[in-house]
Amino acid sequence: MTMTTDTPVVRAHGTEHVEPHVIVRYPPDQRANHWITVIAFFLLATSGLAFFHPAFFPLVLFLGGPQWARVLHPWVGVVMFISFMILAFRLWRDNMWGQGDTQWMKQIGDVVMNRDDRMPAIGKYNPGQKLLFWVLLGAMIVLLLTGIVIWRSIFGIYFSVPVHRVAVLLHSFSAFVLIASIIVHIYAAIWVKGSIRAMVRGTVSYAWAHHHHPLWFRKMTGRHTVADTKHDRPL
Repeated sequence: MTMTTDTPVVRAHGTEHVEPHVIVRYPPDQRANHWITVIAFFLLATSGLAFFHPAFFPLVLFLGGPQWARVLHPWVGVVMFISFMILAFRLWRDNMWGQGDTQWMKQIGDVVMNRDDRMPAIGKYNPGQKLLFWVLLGAMIVLLLTGIVIWRSIFGIYFSVPVHRVAVLLHSFSAFVLIASIIVHIYAAIWVKGSIRAMVRGTVSYAWAHHHHPLWFRKMTGRHTVADTKHDRPL
């Protein structure tokens, strides 16, 4: 068997062998990038909610208490923005609107009802994932810009009180959009079996790729069908 960059190597008892019938969807650096963003988002969401309403105040403990949360929240925000921008730079081409995406959206009812056999072939990401990507990107940019305005300890002297208040409102709204989008993202990852494995282990089976992202499957393997599914990994 010829080993390609799309076929992961696993070690067993001191030797190497090729794990068959899998495709690398996310290499280690992208997975690390993703999980850094996830951790930063969790810390920001919990501390931000604590600032937003007293009912969530205990959540400041994730950043070490109220004083540390105030100090660290904006810095963690910078980390999340940079991490996400690196990820976005790597993935933006795959998230451009492409062949079959408009028709896919028109058949969203078939998606909800799991009638995948009726759906047009799509690439690495489906239109829902692409829309989510651009919503996240927009929310991240707004959060950064408004966060700078309301970062009183460093930039407070440069902005008037009315500008600060508008920035707080926009920051809160963008945070709400981001949190809601991430909830949708998590739900979709659980709903589509095999998606979480892709971001944890980095690989997906031929069957999974062919079933959910046939155009990407053809691009990565040069094959139009899974010829030997009885030996393939389950979805």
